[in-house]
Amino acid sequence: MSKGDYFIHESSYLDEPSKVGDGTKIWHFSHIMKDCIIGERCNIGQNVVISPGVVLGNGVKIQNNVSVYTGVICEDDVFLGPSCVFTNVVNPRSFIERKSEYKETRISKGASIGANATIVCGNNIGRYALVGAGTVVTKDIPDYALVVGNPARIIGHVCQCGERIYFDKLNQCTCEACGKDYIINDWTVSARGE
Repeated sequence: MSKGDYFIHESSYLDEPSKVGDGTKIWHFSHIMKDCIIGERCNIGQNVVISPGVVLGNGVKIQNNVSVYTGVICEDDVFLGPSCVFTNVVNPRSFIERKSEYKETRISKGASIGANATIVCGNNIGRYALVGAGTVVTKDIPDYALVVGNPARIIGHVCQCGERIYFDKLNQCTCEACGKDYIINDWTVSARGE
């Protein structure tokens, strides 16, 4: 277990071996299982379970009552809202062990998942995408997409700052909140200069 400069509440557990980056805070009644890698400056809320082998990048924020199961990878600056749900097997049965069938789910840099959203395993969330509260993700979500509903459907796009952006007839836009410029080509959004 790393012995870095992090905080873990006395009611929480950190199983060995695991690595926790400097500046990370792990709050009440949480459990970090073995072989996890947690980056720097993460904030893990109350009653969170991080299953074996999960990887969290730097600056990840996990709100209360979230279970992050084996196979989930959260890149830098990901936000997981309260009580959002991950899975890691597509056809679970209590009487059949399927640990060899765990599917990887990647939440890419800067993406946010709203409260009570469900992410079905094997589906990836693109960079800076925003998954609305209560949404059920059953397929990959592209970069900068704003998705809602069950199943998730794209209803627009968001800036890196999280504000909604709107493209003109030339397939470009500027975020009114932060001034960042974007282009869209065949439904693929990118920030200028990327």
